[in-house]
Amino acid sequence: MTNHNLKHDEQESEIHGKGYPFHITQEENQELRQKAASAIPSPVISQASSFDEYVQQLMIPPVVMDMARKAENMRLSPWEIAAMRKHLAPAKHHDKKIGLLRKILHKKAKADPSHPPYIRVACTGKSHYDYLAEADGHIHKPLHKKKGDVGSPVVLEIWPAQHYSPIHSHGETTGIVFCLAGQLDVMLYGSLDGNAEKLGLTTLTPGQCAWLSKDTYPVHRVFCPLDGGEGKTGPGFINSTEEFGASFHVYLNEDETPMMPHDEEEHHDDNEQHHSHSRNAFDFIKEEDSKKGTFKTHSDLSWHVLRRVLAETDLT
Repeated sequence: MTNHNLKHDEQESEIHGKGYPFHITQEENQELRQKAASAIPSPVISQASSFDEYVQQLMIPPVVMDMARKAENMRLSPWEIAAMRKHLAPAKHHDKKIGLLRKILHKKAKADPSHPPYIRVACTGKSHYDYLAEADGHIHKPLHKKKGDVGSPVVLEIWPAQHYSPIHSHGETTGIVFCLAGQLDVMLYGSLDGNAEKLGLTTLTPGQCAWLSKDTYPVHRVFCPLDGGEGKTGPGFINSTEEFGASFHVYLNEDETPMMPHDEEEHHDDNEQHHSHSRNAFDFIKEEDSKKGTFKTHSDLSWHVLRRVLAETDLT
């Protein structure tokens, strides 16, 4: 998308009062937040403080509640957050050097300018841009330069301010989205479609958890509403601040969730399990033409690599 087209889209969006990424007015924003707040089952898992909230959360599947309880005390430490901010910061005027995380953002934006990029960190296995840590001198043992593993069940996602995901489905997995740092907005949709009904909008802060299953809230879009600096949020845009949100994701396939109801009939494609029914690939709506695409869930960094990079980062 050219800058001219981007500016035209932004102007059109402003005229109609419906900006990126959710394309809703302020009135619709309030209505959708009220819908999410009263939805049964609740799309957000938190400590119930009223009878209504208890009832809303009573309907959440036990396997989901178990995942949320195991994650409830997780947080990024202050030094990890500070190091991530340093690696997300834009280049200073007198110094064109940028950190590892912003390097990955630039590479991803160049490969796919349809939406602002975010970073997926696999908590197991290898990942696509691990080799950049070696190039920066953080890792001295030679690393692979091939695409990383697909389908990690546990992922850390780093969301630069004003960046967002496409509308996407998590197929038939069951999982949680647990906020670790910053702030994240999650829009829930009734189906995987560019014109799908919006079921509700909710904001996650550290310690709060959204969830999904194949039958409940499987389609959503995630957005970090923090200050992104100059420019408007939209396709091709990369922010100019170090602000970010972070979330911890767990996605379990059907055969890994014995407490969830399963279809009796297995899904097959040429005698093999169809990827979109597992965490190996998720379907999404393309920003440029609203058509459906499929994303193979390889990750950008491995957690063991990122944590070493963060630990070696000079915070002075």
